[in-house]
Amino acid sequence: MKDNWVKVFTTTNSIEAQIVLTMLRENGIDAVEMNKKDSSLQAFGNIDILVNEVDEADAITFLNNKN
Repeated sequence: MKDNWVKVFTTTNSIEAQIVLTMLRENGIDAVEMNKKDSSLQAFGNIDILVNEVDEADAITFLNNKN
């Protein structure tokens, strides 16, 4: 992955990750999911949502206003 992606959200809940990912994309912010959960034991690990560094401020503002 290129260095221009930054983490804006972390969760252990895959449904929550998909909701955040979809909300960002629907609002014009290109976002990707990085699933760091253990492949055999899904109880361990995080799911990170990353955006391009030029969209970081917009993504953070959007996420803060949704909570």
